Order: sequence, then C-alpha cells, then structure tokens
Amino acid sequence: MKVAVVILNYNGRKFLEQFLPNVIANCDPDLAEVIVADNASTDDSVAFMKSRFPGVRLIENGSNGGFATGYNVALRQVEAQYYVLLNSDIEVTPHWIEPVVALMDSDPRISACQPKILSYYHKEQFEYAGASGGFIDKYGYPFCRGRVFQNLEVDEGQYDAPMEVFWATGACMFVRADLYHQIGGLDDSFFAHMEEIDLCWRLKNAGYKVFCCPQSHIYHIGGGTLPKNSPRKTYLNFRNNLSLLVKNLPEKRVHRTILYRIFLDWVAAFKFLFEGCPKDFKMVFKAHWDFYKRLKTLREGRKAVEHKPVSCVYRRNIVFDNVLRGKKKFSELDGKIFT
Repeated sequence: MKVAVVILNYNGRKFLEQFLPNVIANCDPDLAEVIVADNASTDDSVAFMKSRFPGVRLIENGSNGGFATGYNVALRQVEAQYYVLLNSDIEVTPHWIEPVVALMDSDPRISACQPKILSYYHKEQFEYAGASGGFIDKYGYPFCRGRVFQNLEVDEGQYDAPMEVFWATGACMFVRADLYHQIGGLDDSFFAHMEEIDLCWRLKNAGYKVFCCPQSHIYHIGGGTLPKNSPRKTYLNFRNNLSLLVKNLPEKRVHRTILYRIFLDWVAAFKFLFEGCPKDFKMVFKAHWDFYKRLKTLREGRKAVEHKPVSCVYRRNIVFDNVLRGKKKFSELDGKIFT
C-alpha cells in the first residue's frame, strides 16, 4: 500500500465514533489504508471498533506507552511507503492525502510533511498544534506559521505557500516509512509531547527536509488526551524540550543553550506561581529533576546523531520578540533571521 493512515487511540471511543467514518470516506482505498492502533484502552474502544468497523484493521498494543511507544509498536507491523500519524480528534477533508503525497513524491529529500491545521471549532482560524508548519527559535521554543505562543491567526491564505519548516505536527504527520525506521522512530522516553519535533530534528540532522503542504487542510479539536491546561502536559513539555536540545544541538551550542533555557524555565515557573498555578510550578521542578536524572543517557544518545547546523531555526529569542517587541504573528518576524 502506498499510504497507511494510522490513528493511535487511547480511551477515545467518542472520537472514533465521531471522526473515523469521515477519515474512511476521504481515503481512496486504492491509495491508502486506514488502521487504528489501540494503546490498551480501558474504555470500550476495542469492542466498539470490532462491532462498528470490522473492516478496519485494528492493532492492539499490549500497554499504554504513550504517543511515542504506541506508534513505534504499531508501525513495526505496518508496511507502506508513507505513514500518516493522525490524531483521533481530526476531521479530514476531501483529497487531503493526494497533495501531500504528490509533493513528497516530487522530492526524495522531503522526509516528513504536514497539511495546514485549522481549528475544528473555529474553522477560519489556525489550530495550536501545527498551524501551517512548525519552527523553533535558537533556544528551542516552538512556534508556527499562524501561531506564536497563544496567539492564533485567522487563516486568510497568508501561509498557503508550500515551504520547508523545522517540524511537522504529530497531529497529522506524513513521513517516509523507511526513514522513520532508519532514524529510530519516535523517542520512547518522551512518552508524549515534542516527540515529533525531536524526530524532525533527527531527520534534518541526517540531511533531509521537512515541509508543510497547505494545499491539504484538516480540522483539529486538540487536547483530546491531555487538556491544554493540564499540569501533566506542562511537565512533559518542559522535560522533553530540554531533552531534545541535548540530543540534537551542535556541540558548540548545547551547553550555553541549556543553561540559558534552565534560567528561562524558572522564570516561567515563577510566572505560573504568581498566576495562581502552583501545580504547574511543581511540574517545572519535577521536569527539571527528571531531566537531570536522565542527562547521562541523553548524552550517550548524542553519539548516534550527526550534529550539524540545520535550516528553519529562528536565530532570535521568540519569547523576547513576542513579549517585549510585540511580535504576535509569524509574518511580523524578520525572515532574514531564519537560518
């Protein structure tokens, strides 16, 4: 099969009921197979799939290893040229696969690609998790075309040009199957959050490109497994962001960048505290503690990566530009400052 659309599910029976028929209806069976991988759900997801969608291939993972391990275990059982990692809370649109595959077919150096991600509830607006392609600044802070921190832009076609980006969202990521396995898949230790940025960075370190193809668009609810204001999500984001920096930065940049990020993280932690979010403050502390405990392992992991300067990095501090210089939109950033 050319394309395998793989939906990872954990206790998401309501999303399968709501969105799976739409995905099936908008996947050409001659081009793509739809697969659901269940991460040992404790609701009735598996029974629901077997009774309502007996024709859809169901992979039952033995445990809930999170987004990273869940996909790694499932994708080892799937043969295709391209994988599509698709969240269960997404409404796809007609012919959403074809433009992305055509773009990737045109250039074998494009290793991963995403469509344009719009909000399910505000369809004129970009969605947080990916918008029209992801970037990072020099300290590892992620942002997107169409979304800088919490500022979500209205989609007026301003980011409709296909372009190389730094990362493609795990909410809907097309990736070459052979490269996925060659690069080692998603990092199991991340569990969830920022594992797709780490994967894309490793692909870029290996000499490949990551793209956004806005000629395909989908609608994403977001926060289907962990709410956006979850302290658990705070923990994973802070821990994993430091981890991906240690793993992927060039040697001459890694130490200074980590020290600066630790300082900025504690600024963010006390901001949580002053805003009345003590649980998030504690999660930053826990994230740093667990990061320190795994630092030796992360340093060992660096040996497997060929570190080099890569494209699509914003060479300023996006936090400074957003908060102090008032840069709320991607289009307001100086394009000459991107590597």
